[in-house]
Amino acid sequence: MRFLFALLLFAALFSFCQKEKFTTDPADKLEFSADTLRFDTVFTQLGSATRYFKIYNRHKESIRIGKVYLENGANSRFNLNIDGISGDAQENLEIAPNDSMYVFAEVTINPNDQNSPFVVTENVVFETNGNLQTVVLEAFGQNANYLPSRFGAGGITGYGCNGGEWVWDDPKPYVIYGVVIIDSCTVRIPAGARVYVHGGLGKFVDEDGVTQRYNDGFLAFTGQGKLIVEGTQERPVIFEGDRLEEEFKEEPGQWTGIWLQSSSSGHRIDHCIIRNSVIGLRADSAVDLTLRNTQIYNTASSGLIGLHANITAENCLFHSNTGYGIQLEYGGNYSFDYCTVGSYGVDGEALRMGNALCLDPGCETFVANKLSAKFRNCILMGSRADQITLFDRLDDPSMFDYELNNCIVRVRDLIKDTAYPDFFDHCQPCLNADGQDTIFVDVNKRDFHLDTLGSIANRFAVPLPGIDRDLDGKQRDAVTPDAGCYEIEF
Repeated sequence: MRFLFALLLFAALFSFCQKEKFTTDPADKLEFSADTLRFDTVFTQLGSATRYFKIYNRHKESIRIGKVYLENGANSRFNLNIDGISGDAQENLEIAPNDSMYVFAEVTINPNDQNSPFVVTENVVFETNGNLQTVVLEAFGQNANYLPSRFGAGGITGYGCNGGEWVWDDPKPYVIYGVVIIDSCTVRIPAGARVYVHGGLGKFVDEDGVTQRYNDGFLAFTGQGKLIVEGTQERPVIFEGDRLEEEFKEEPGQWTGIWLQSSSSGHRIDHCIIRNSVIGLRADSAVDLTLRNTQIYNTASSGLIGLHANITAENCLFHSNTGYGIQLEYGGNYSFDYCTVGSYGVDGEALRMGNALCLDPGCETFVANKLSAKFRNCILMGSRADQITLFDRLDDPSMFDYELNNCIVRVRDLIKDTAYPDFFDHCQPCLNADGQDTIFVDVNKRDFHLDTLGSIANRFAVPLPGIDRDLDGKQRDAVTPDAGCYEIEF
């Protein structure tokens, strides 16, 4: 009996002293109950919420997690509790074979903090056997109107109100996810409203089974859809991307833009800012659009695109657009008064006008429409020697009717082009500012107010009935106003 007891004691001691085996194979990875942990509560006051996920060891040996930590460290809005131990960074956590471990995450948010992102995201990082694995934490950062919802990215959502109105007058901002299409509805946006758009890439599988990708995050109007923006000089309406961090303040291409689709009409935009998109505003065939006191800038492509559209613009500023400031294609009817286009530090020109759409690379096949465009008291400037591109595919003056009066332009090679030797017959009176930079206060700081120390735009314009104030609301000289969207300040 003593021998049996000793044998059992030895076996127990041997078992106790035997080292636990840990896998070091990089192929042995962790598994998680969720790849994204969403805090889907919208707070109405300062508050916190807790969610959890599980870590699984699906292997035959124990696994040691070298380190777990929040990616943003001390700047994180989240807190972790792992296996009952609080701490946002922990090391050497062990999970037995076919066992699991809980990770609790807490977020504390002030939903009325306008400096907070609309969606707060962060990675929980796991370092195991040379592998880096992550679980995304995602929470609402601001109390806002999310259209159609925060989970709408990559989707297409249509809205209609049977010819009625949808007024975006909630004091909370509006945040658009995915593609929002307005049909049979007038969207009226009052002064001071903020519209933020979440950009990115969307994808869909076409009828041939091929995955197609597109720029996500835009607002489109079609059919009887109509956009009415009623900003004021003190409280403009702003459209921009939903990344509010300082490093995104001047980052172009964050969202796609605003698209007014064919035959939609009655669009009116006043005192509005559209910025940091791929395109600013596109108006398609037969669209009727009026722009007043509007700024479109910092786009990854063209600022304003008219495609056989009808556009009237007054006191507008287009600048820092990577494509053209204003791009008018396939003809249409256009009127621009007291507008400034500044294309400095970008490849595109201030203005492009054409009456045809090419259907092949050499433009042997094309479709065309009459172009009728008038610019009065405008400034078309930039860093390139030529700031105007003309494309007349028909060689028929009646189909390419353009006129610039009391405008300041910059052209060089255009007037040497045998196709357009009569450019200055269409530009009277005009000042060719090629080589002249004394116009604006500071283009490097994107300040397109007129230089008070001798801007050539000073007193170059003529009075236009009904436009007696500039973009800043300053009274224009009744006899000899200044060209461009700003009246000079002395």
